Amino acid sequence: MSETPNAEPNPSSPKSAPSAPPEGAKRPLLRRLVSAQESGLLIVILLMMVGLTVFGGNKNKNFSIALAEDATVSVSPEGERFVAEVTEADGTVRTFESESRPRESRVGGSRVLFISKTVNAFLEPANLVLVVRDASYIAIMAVGMTGVIILAGIDLSVGSIYGLSAIVGAMVLNSLDPATSALIAVPVGILVCCAVGGLCGAANGAMTVGFRVHPFVITLGTMAALRGLAFILPKHFTGQQSIGQFPDSYTGGFFKADVTLPTGKLTETIQPVPILFMLAIGVLGWFALSKMVIGRRVYAIGGNETAAKYAGIPVGRVKFIVYTVAGLLAGLSAAAAIGYYGSATTTFGDAYELKVIAATVIGGASLMGGRGTAIGAVLGAIIIELINNGMIILSIDQDYTRVVMGGAIIVAVVVDQAKTRFMRS
Repeated sequence: MSETPNAEPNPSSPKSAPSAPPEGAKRPLLRRLVSAQESGLLIVILLMMVGLTVFGGNKNKNFSIALAEDATVSVSPEGERFVAEVTEADGTVRTFESESRPRESRVGGSRVLFISKTVNAFLEPANLVLVVRDASYIAIMAVGMTGVIILAGIDLSVGSIYGLSAIVGAMVLNSLDPATSALIAVPVGILVCCAVGGLCGAANGAMTVGFRVHPFVITLGTMAALRGLAFILPKHFTGQQSIGQFPDSYTGGFFKADVTLPTGKLTETIQPVPILFMLAIGVLGWFALSKMVIGRRVYAIGGNETAAKYAGIPVGRVKFIVYTVAGLLAGLSAAAAIGYYGSATTTFGDAYELKVIAATVIGGASLMGGRGTAIGAVLGAIIIELINNGMIILSIDQDYTRVVMGGAIIVAVVVDQAKTRFMRS
């Protein structure tokens, strides 16, 4: 039997095909990024921002400039504007332009010069931070709602859980000494709100699994019951509908802590802590759903619950955990909100379930189950707040806000259904 070691392999044989991937497969990461749901959401956000920048117009904004006691100020007109020259004791001169005549005043015993400048109504840093900060409260809850909707479930009580957690957390914080340090006040406030939210979410999960009733019915009932508790508790224990007077270490010292941003010669203060919480929860939600076993089980149950049972997945336990986490995140969002606003009222979170579900669905979660991402939920919440902010900037009657939110949900669901049918065809 002869051997032919130098024989050339047949190029048409599958075994002799070149090992290098074809040219179209060299950039799978780019393809995934372009085809991902989040890329479409980012494009929508950018287009909305461009539209609001162009059509939102400009506005006059006041800025305050701290003055040293020995500084001198001279103001001179320059066309339709004014120029203020601030001369320090060492001879340093600072020049500022103002749309109106600058005025000097004393604030807290310190000299302050007030000037006004024309800024874009949408693009100014304070407004951009406002949009993302207001979105953060919805986004934190939307991450939890994403897990629920991936399961093919729903949680209509998320707004009531948010409101009740805020009320109980506010009552506890109100009972603390005003001089309580942040090392005590912040953990207490967060833990109390999260505990209330987690217990409410656990109740939803336990009843949904234990009674084998559709979560729509269970959470519809708990929505009404928990909202009632949010009204009853402050009325019974404090006789008030609004509870505030928290330790300053919880509000101004933490959740409303100022960070100074330089904007040219001027500076502007923002409060970014709620935004940092949103980013952290978004990353943790992405990691849990895409990298952990619990995440794979959530997608499996939402895709086909019967098949998941036969595969040995503890469906009831997973559902209980997901609803508990959704409630816990509603409590965390409430803790951040009362820390920023400095109080809680009985109407806290009213109709928030609409915003949270809208953010989740717009973010790509399918109400049929089996699809959705935490990052998409965060981007969906930002889109919701861009809509709210745009209505304010464009001077549209705020009574139409819920109409727009409802329309956004309908459009998102219709698009999702059309995309699903297209993919199956």
